[in-house]
Amino acid sequence: MKKILYIAASAVLSLGMVSCSLDAENLTDSTSENFPKTEEDATASLAAIYENLNAVNATPQASFYYLSMLASDDNLGGGGANDKLMQALDLMCNYNANMTEQFYKDRFEGIGRANALLQALPNTDLSDDFKAQAIGEAKFLRGFYYYELASQYGNVPLVTEPGQDPVQGEVTDLWAQILMDLRDAAKDMPEKKLTDGHVDKYTAEAMLARVWLFYTGFYGNGTDLAALTSTTYNPLTSVALPDGSTLTKQEVIGYIDDCVNNSGYELVPDYRNLWAYTNKYTVENYPYTAGQKLKWVEDDNAVNPESMFAIKFNKLASWNTTIGYGNGYALHFGIRGGQDVDKTFPFGQGWGAGPVAPNLVKDWENAEPDDIRREASIQDVRELPKYAFGGATWADFIQETNWFEKKQCAIAGTDGENYQPCFEVYMYGDKGWSNGVNFQTSNIHDLVLLRFADVLLMQSELKEDVSGINKVRARAGLQAIGSYSLAALQNERRWELAFEGVRWNDIRRWHIAAAALEKQTNQPTYSRGKPDTNTAHNGGYATRYNATAGFQKMPENQVLQGRVAQNEGWTSADSEYQGW
Repeated sequence: MKKILYIAASAVLSLGMVSCSLDAENLTDSTSENFPKTEEDATASLAAIYENLNAVNATPQASFYYLSMLASDDNLGGGGANDKLMQALDLMCNYNANMTEQFYKDRFEGIGRANALLQALPNTDLSDDFKAQAIGEAKFLRGFYYYELASQYGNVPLVTEPGQDPVQGEVTDLWAQILMDLRDAAKDMPEKKLTDGHVDKYTAEAMLARVWLFYTGFYGNGTDLAALTSTTYNPLTSVALPDGSTLTKQEVIGYIDDCVNNSGYELVPDYRNLWAYTNKYTVENYPYTAGQKLKWVEDDNAVNPESMFAIKFNKLASWNTTIGYGNGYALHFGIRGGQDVDKTFPFGQGWGAGPVAPNLVKDWENAEPDDIRREASIQDVRELPKYAFGGATWADFIQETNWFEKKQCAIAGTDGENYQPCFEVYMYGDKGWSNGVNFQTSNIHDLVLLRFADVLLMQSELKEDVSGINKVRARAGLQAIGSYSLAALQNERRWELAFEGVRWNDIRRWHIAAAALEKQTNQPTYSRGKPDTNTAHNGGYATRYNATAGFQKMPENQVLQGRVAQNEGWTSADSEYQGW
């Protein structure tokens, strides 16, 4: 039976520097019997799968990355009085029966595209090397998309073939498939580092380690709610895969060692140069970076040697069609308040999601008082002389703190006299923007999803040695630690990878989430510009975590269609967020 291939009419090869327009005739009528015929056809199909990374950016507030920031113990919800979704994600409460459904639908669309290409490619006459790379990329993306879905919702339907009925099975089967997809991608792709926007073998090895650590830790005690919320950390050491093989911890160590030793990825010498505020249109006008001889690793489209998997953006973001081509996360994490750019410089305007939790700042200062990464990652807004708490024209900021993360936010730029809320307008010129120059769509710096420092820390965790930890610490100018401990590894991941979307799954897999989250309670905040405290809602952080294991509410539309059962902790009135 021939299957219809779903191909986007215009897709972005999201990790590359340019858009890839698909102009073949009648692509939507192509089938697995006549498409792809050429490498160009297959590359176009891959672009449609990658494009799903950008599609999710059209509604970033529904995504797993966004949830992983706001739900963690390092960020609060933030936003304005009417931004109840932000606060609900932080508090693990519900606001709207289908509040994250767009992400659910988008990711399954990407999985469907991957399934279609994976069915078609083995039957083509393309070269073995090309097919190995393309199949590996498609499996990587399917595995990554499922990793995010399964992390956010738990037991989502496993669909690996076009036309398959999307119903729930066993959650262990779902994770085994994710691991197998990533294992196969790591095993079969050519041994070559890629900088052309395509995922390579080494990125698959790194993502395999991330998924392995989460699944074997989080599900180490079993699959029911009591096991998932247990405070006992007892990770699995082997997992049976769908093809009858077994993946072991030692095999995963072999893959991560290969990535460290042979990939060619490396640490950027100065940690601060990883972040967009060191771009040439900002760096010398920001007192923190001025005169430090800093240079953003991505200035003028340079390749970041530490970035292994990132979403690229471009000028083509349009409200009506391609809004996801702009970095919506930078907008959401930008400074709230409607203030003039000179009052918030070097940070741009935005919706104020994810204010830094004061408990993180205290923990970090106590543990590593001399860590340069803290100031490189967090801005004390009291040091911005013109900044107005609660905003200017939008004086409704909720859960505002003195601290603002500066890794993922909008970054302003200046030509020495004038300011732009997005430095990209200066770097890439003010012509050619589909939506015009606009603070909501002109943020186009990368969203890095995986970098080499994370690989080094995963290597240390898997091997229980300090080599990777100490390489990361040396870059930050910190003394080496003498021996490995899980506590030291946990701290190092928290400091090095703060605000990069990994903390949420880290505290879940280590079974420390409830206690870590509870530290946010009663922390000092501001509401609408006035002193406040971060009070408990709906029973408090620990109560809500223990009721849900950190899983989001399944979209009611999917429940009503009989595709999934509702997750525990989301069926009674005590899950409903009523507002601040």
